[in-house]
Amino acid sequence: MTGIDATSVMYIIEIIIGGLLVAIGVHFVPVGGAPAAMAQATGVGTGTVQLAAGSGLTGLLAAGLMMKMTDDLLLIVASGAVGAMIMIDATMVVGNWVYIYGVGAPPASAKVNYDPITKLPQPPYMAPGTVGQGIPTVCYVSGTIGGLLGGAGGSLIYFALLSINGNPGLSGIFAIGIFLVNAVLASWNIQGTIEGFHDTKFKRWPRVLQAALLASAIIGVMAVMITGGA
Repeated sequence: MTGIDATSVMYIIEIIIGGLLVAIGVHFVPVGGAPAAMAQATGVGTGTVQLAAGSGLTGLLAAGLMMKMTDDLLLIVASGAVGAMIMIDATMVVGNWVYIYGVGAPPASAKVNYDPITKLPQPPYMAPGTVGQGIPTVCYVSGTIGGLLGGAGGSLIYFALLSINGNPGLSGIFAIGIFLVNAVLASWNIQGTIEGFHDTKFKRWPRVLQAALLASAIIGVMAVMITGGA
């Protein structure tokens, strides 16, 4: 093992770009955790990493299916992005149904006085002691963007690894691992719940880029060397 050639360097760069997309995309996904599960906060009632991983895995499956039909990078990445978007959108639609029709909670947010998309006022619909309930429209749009970025990033990582070794299983394992590392970094940066791009915590996203860049570079080099790119 004497070094990494130019082709391998290109694949490492693709892995790094994919990792950065994942880290940024997680900040768009509305996650409410336990408070959301009790209708005391907006966002999906689960952890950041779990929700990001769910969309990422769906995106990888979509990208893998597309790779069986074409080697066009743009089509593969687009398929992964769309697959992740569909997963996130379906999750949030069902979440809204449960909140609105099952729990009887209005989809309102305490992060803003007016919904940035519908311009409807939010404070009149919030229960005292909560930070809003349900998944407002803006969270849905933000989550869709997050799914797009995360799915595209995960697909780019998978494409690079599969191009190196031609082993779908091995590439999938490493792609999931790199995806989760960046999702965890983003989760630490968020530190709890986040509603999407209208949340004040969203402004933290530049802070995660340095960590995601370093982590993706190190893991990318290791993944390329281990899977036969060196």
